[in-house]
Amino acid sequence: MKILPVLAAALPIMAGASACATATETRAAPTAAAKLVAGDGAARGTATVTQAGEGLQVVVRATGLTPGIHAVHIHTTGKCVGPDFASAGGHWNPTARQHGKDNPAGMHMGDMPNITVGPDGSGAIEYRVAGGSISDGATPLLDADGAAIVVHAQADDNVTDPAGNAGGRVACGVLAAK
Repeated sequence: MKILPVLAAALPIMAGASACATATETRAAPTAAAKLVAGDGAARGTATVTQAGEGLQVVVRATGLTPGIHAVHIHTTGKCVGPDFASAGGHWNPTARQHGKDNPAGMHMGDMPNITVGPDGSGAIEYRVAGGSISDGATPLLDADGAAIVVHAQADDNVTDPAGNAGGRVACGVLAAK
């Protein structure tokens, strides 16, 4: 009979230890997100960037775009002033490289694959940026002036510096830490 009170007294201690372990194990990875907009302010989708090991996982879901192939890049400044979004600056390039995955002197950390937009105006890409971080280390994405995701009017040729002949900027979203 004396065993039961001892077990009953131990249960709250064990439950507390379990709750602490669970809270530590489920800590979310650093994340940034953006709402993409057109030059007139119309919604054009979303972008999410999540710290994933030694890099960044980028997911872009676009809507309301012209069907076809469009370049998508991470730009160096977290500012999206329409209609041309020049305020987003150039491509995120903390390693001082040339543009494009096929350029022998490339590529920018902000260079990503093209997105294929279907007849319904939507498309998505998922891409991993090796070596990047949301806010720590030698290559923080969200530095003092932030960052943006930009969708261009044309496909990226993956070699021409500085922007792959991707044409004008048709959608932009400022990345903000979540």
